[in-house]
Order: sequence, then structure tokens, then C-alpha cells
Amino acid sequence: MHDLENKSYASEAAAFEDLHRAFAAFRETNDERLGQIERRLTADIVTEEKLTRIDRALDETKSRLDRFALESARPRLGGAIKTDHVEREHKTAFGLYMRAGEAGGLKAIEQKAMSRGSGPDGGYLVPVPAEREILRRMSTVSPIRAIANVVEISGASLKRAISTTGPAAGWVAETDPRPQSANQQIADLTFPAMELYAMPAATQTLLDDAVVDIEQWIADEVAVVFAEQEGAAFVSGDGVNKPKGFLAYTTTPQATWSHGNIGYVATGVSANFPASNPSDVLYDLVYALKAGFRQNARFVVNRKTQAAIRKFKTSTGEYIWEPPATLGAQATLMNFPVVEAEDMPDIAANALALAFGDFERGYVVVDRVGVRVLRDPYSAKPYVLFYTTKRVGGGVQNFDAIKLLKFGVS
Repeated sequence: MHDLENKSYASEAAAFEDLHRAFAAFRETNDERLGQIERRLTADIVTEEKLTRIDRALDETKSRLDRFALESARPRLGGAIKTDHVEREHKTAFGLYMRAGEAGGLKAIEQKAMSRGSGPDGGYLVPVPAEREILRRMSTVSPIRAIANVVEISGASLKRAISTTGPAAGWVAETDPRPQSANQQIADLTFPAMELYAMPAATQTLLDDAVVDIEQWIADEVAVVFAEQEGAAFVSGDGVNKPKGFLAYTTTPQATWSHGNIGYVATGVSANFPASNPSDVLYDLVYALKAGFRQNARFVVNRKTQAAIRKFKTSTGEYIWEPPATLGAQATLMNFPVVEAEDMPDIAANALALAFGDFERGYVVVDRVGVRVLRDPYSAKPYVLFYTTKRVGGGVQNFDAIKLLKFGVS
């Protein structure tokens, strides 16, 4: 086991070194390209092709590091968490249900727990360690979940009352009269938990194999597909039978921003950054966010947009994008962490292809407690289907904490 861990760490360290070597080559080649443009108003095609290859290598190496991070977040369920008698009983009953369809043990456990969710609500709860494992992996794969405020609920939705104007305040002496404050504007926000499902299939031979850890198998099968589905919804979901993504809200120029809208800064050029000093619009975006939110702010982009930004320099010739400084860290842009979300749109006319903000305060992910499994040995013989569901919601909870970059004239 230790040998495998050492080999994994060595491979991750090698990928980390490859990333820094690739970025050094990228900077050297891009400087050469910029020099050619300055001297001849155009870059040599060989240099452009070389830069493209290095840029592709940077993305591939970063993907390798991301896979190592995902693997390191996958501890084996068996023995990883100390369980009490109730959890061991649940694990045993769950194993019998998954392997043989025997639901008596799970029914008894849910009756003792006064659960009303079995049967008609879509199956039986997976054991708590398996649910924790699924959520841990989803946080690793789902980029917005990893940076958002995650709230667990036991009901159908999360309701919050927020102030849109803030209470009146001021300074007074000890004996001075306190003037009546202005009416505070309160808005109610509701974040319903929607049903997310997956249906992995197994052969009875696999289920009969005592060596197979059924909880681990379920976690392996559903965690990534759940994360991919919710990751797309957290970015651009329309809120109909799914969470509402932060790009689905009404957007408005930052100069006319108001509560209920997401403010944006325009690049001034359709489908592109400005030709001159392109990084200036990124600084405008950063400072569109209030100082209190900037302390925990992050950029959210996909790989293609990030590749375009890698070429940008400050007025003193320093690159504004930097690779991770240590193993397990994130790349930075203007010293803020960069979160790669492939569900963000590519650069295009009027596309909102880059977000910046404090997502922990700006976006809430709502998890209804419990992952459920319903065994179906009939619909796809000789395979056994496992209809697995989880209820997830999400939406913007602070409209001033997230800003967008719009690739348009205005």
C-alpha cells in the first residue's frame, strides 16, 4: 500500500514539474511571438504552431494533475470511517438488498428511524459513509460545489430572507434621541431541491462476488455523473426541475446594477478581448467587486478562455496567469485562484465567458440529506438496474458577490 502511495505521489510530483516546464516554454515562445509581431506586425506561423502545441500540453498536464487530485479524494469506504452499531447494521442490510433484493432489514431500520421516505419516495437510503463518499467526490469533480456555500436540509427547499437595502444606521451620543430608521427592504429567496438520478447496471455475478464492496461500487458509479450533471446546472441551469445557474439570472451593466441582477463588465469588443492592453478589462472586473468580496474571490472559466488569458502580460512585462505554486494548489490569475469549469461558455459574441466573485457568499448549493437506491432486476435482464436519486438545488443568494465579463461592445 505504501509503495502504491509513494508511486502515486511521485507521478503527481512529476506532472507538477512538467506543468512548470511547459509554462516556462510557453512564456519563452509567446515572448518570441510578441517580438515578431512588434518587429513585423505578424507572427511567424511556425512560432504560432509551436505555441499552440505547448498550450495544448499545458492543458493536458493540468488535466493529469486534476485526475491525481480526484484519485487522492477516493479513500476506500471499508474501514476508512469508524462506524457505530447502527451504521454497521445499515451496511449489512443495504448489502443484502443490493445483492439479493432482500429489503426487510432496510425496512426495519427505516421504521426504527421513523423515516417516511422508503418505497414510494424512491428506494432506500444508502449508508451514511457511502453518502459522505459520494458528496466528497462530487465536491472534487463539481467545480462550483467546491467553492459555493453548501447547505444540508431535510425538507423540500431552503428559504432565506435577505435585506436588499440594509438597515439604517448611524452614530449618536449616549443621551441623544434615536431617529426612526427607514423601512428595511426584505426579499424572500427559495431554493427548492430537485431530483437528480442515475441508473447504473450490474450483473448478478458481480453482485454475488463477496469481494466487491457494494457501497464503493455505487459511489464509483454515480458520483462523477451526478457531479457532471449538477456542475452544468450550477452554471447555466434554467431552474426548471434543476438548480438555477448563476448565468441564468438577468444580467445588467455594472454601472446600473441592482439587486436581483448579476452585474457585468463588457470587453468593448464583440467576441474578443481588446486588441490593446487586453488585461485591463480583467482589472475592471476585479474592481467591480466590493473589497469585502474580493478577499475570497475566484475566477471561473473554461480551458479555452484560460488559454487565451495565458498570453496576457502586465505593463511591466509579467504574465498575469501563473501555474500552481505547490502540489494540490490552483493556478492563479492576477493572484486570484482560477477554477476551471468546462460548463462555462467559450468566448463568443456577447458570451458571459468569465465569472469573478466570492462564490461562497454568492451561490448556495442545497443538499437534501440522503441518497436513495431502488433495485430493479426486471427492466433490463440479465442486468440489475439501480435507480439512484439525490435531491439537489442551488441559486444565487447574494447578487453583489458575483460579477461577469461579457464579450461584447456594451
